[in-house]
Amino acid sequence: VQLQASGGGSVQAGGSLKLSCKASGMILSTFTGSRRAWYRQAPGKQRESVAELTSGGSTNYHDSVKGRFTISRDNAKRTVYLQMNSLEPDDTAVYYCNVKFGSWDYWGQGTLVTVSS
Repeated sequence: VQLQASGGGSVQAGGSLKLSCKASGMILSTFTGSRRAWYRQAPGKQRESVAELTSGGSTNYHDSVKGRFTISRDNAKRTVYLQMNSLEPDDTAVYYCNVKFGSWDYWGQGTLVTVSS
């Protein structure tokens, strides 16, 4: 299984980006039964959870992104998304996708998001 993240880039404050993370080689039942999440790590800071989507369909967000970010998935495409609106300079970070199923814990390679003021 490999997670391939994409969609990062440079935007001005107030702009939007949509990140994608495709889980190649993962069977459907594993993908739908997994916890899917996005993390980010800003320079000099620890990695933090930004958004998660549980196997039951519940979503949870970091307080700083509530109302601006939305996590979603397309099971048929084995892909999880992060729609980011009203981006702020503090959102600048490398974003990582994560898919966890039992003891299986997969990470994408990271995609850089840069927000300028």
